[in-house]
Amino acid sequence: MIDTLWPLGVAAVWNSIIAVSLVRWRCPGRAGARVGGNVTPAPIIVTALLGAADQAFADKLRRAHYPAARNHVPAHLTLFHQLPPASGPELATRLRAAVAGRAPPRARIAGVMRLEAGVALSVHSPDLAAIRDELADGLAGLLGAQDRAGWQPHITIQNGVPAREAKALFAALSAEVTARPLHIAGLASWAWRGGPWEAIGSTRFNGRG
Repeated sequence: MIDTLWPLGVAAVWNSIIAVSLVRWRCPGRAGARVGGNVTPAPIIVTALLGAADQAFADKLRRAHYPAARNHVPAHLTLFHQLPPASGPELATRLRAAVAGRAPPRARIAGVMRLEAGVALSVHSPDLAAIRDELADGLAGLLGAQDRAGWQPHITIQNGVPAREAKALFAALSAEVTARPLHIAGLASWAWRGGPWEAIGSTRFNGRG
């Protein structure tokens, strides 16, 4: 799934979507929009929800460095890039089970990493990796090639730029960004149609460490 961004002027909308969807799961069936009485299927993305301070930190970097013309969604930590639209009900059940009685997974921003045409924050979290492995085992028959190929957790700050530009930002952020804790608040699912993501549902970790 192509990494995309939210328009710069609507960061508050993202927070509103998360606040509403954290209350309960919405649209637990197929991910789709109603067009002329029919539902248009859309692939589903699964992300880890970041704590508010960490979301703000990553968003600030991303707004500063991601190409504005493709700035359709905020900074995000993707667990699965593309699940079938019809997987919605099973996915909702599995995500609820994954967080139930579980403390937020320990995680940290480990530093900066190069992408093929950009830069990302590297995330280190054996706890979150174990949760993803559990979900991947349960969803094995639904995973596409990208999600079967393994997982390298990161938060994209810049993508789709010339190599020289990416190299310069990598050097600058490597000197600026130091290792820091990263709060993982919950898990969320989104429908994707090539533009801003549409919230399907989200749920929080509710146990104690």
